[in-house]
Amino acid sequence: MAIYVLVHGAWHTGDLFEPVADFIRAKGHTVYCPTIAGNNPGDPRTSGLDAAISSIVKYLEDNDLSDVILLGHSYGGMVITGVADRAAARLRRLIYWNAFVPNDGECLNDMVPPHYIALFDSIASQSQDNGVAMPFPIWRDAFINDGSLEEAESTYGKLNVHPYATFTDAISLETNPAEMQIAKSYINCTEDTALPQSLGWHPRLSEKLGLFRLVQVSGSHELCFTGPERLAVAIMDAGRD
Repeated sequence: MAIYVLVHGAWHTGDLFEPVADFIRAKGHTVYCPTIAGNNPGDPRTSGLDAAISSIVKYLEDNDLSDVILLGHSYGGMVITGVADRAAARLRRLIYWNAFVPNDGECLNDMVPPHYIALFDSIASQSQDNGVAMPFPIWRDAFINDGSLEEAESTYGKLNVHPYATFTDAISLETNPAEMQIAKSYINCTEDTALPQSLGWHPRLSEKLGLFRLVQVSGSHELCFTGPERLAVAIMDAGRD
């Protein structure tokens, strides 16, 4: 049986991955759902990308985890790339679920369309701690477009303010993802419109992995809420030997 560590995306916490994790555990696997530094309740929203990456490296070390299948969702792709660069010996496979794939020197904002950058720049400039909240219209129509209004409203209430520095900080890597000597998979939700289709997740970002396994599944950017069992099956398919 495998060991999975599921790393959430922006505005989320690890707890929100638990419904997905339960389906994977039911198949006999071990699953951990940490919360990235900067996303815990009470964390300073001034926290940056290096602290985020370091927090997951420390989580692996503190729990003495090895042979790990490490998944990152969305912004979590930035984090797991940094973790793989620093702690490759603890990892068995990387899984990117509709996630950003950075090369050395890139930041998350380098991979999003200009209208998102303008929006989040504006939100961050009006906050006291450089945090950005998710506007509900974007959540409803772009992120969780396969859910009902009730699902959109109830899940929106579980989101938190995200540290914007993690979007603007450039990542520092010794090795770019395509050259990393570790197995890689990419899960692509085919109805994901969190990024516009002209600047979509796959193949624009997935191909930066070099050799990788592609798993496609119907659903939105927030399939963890709208179809946790379906996402769990995709994760196990992506993580198999």
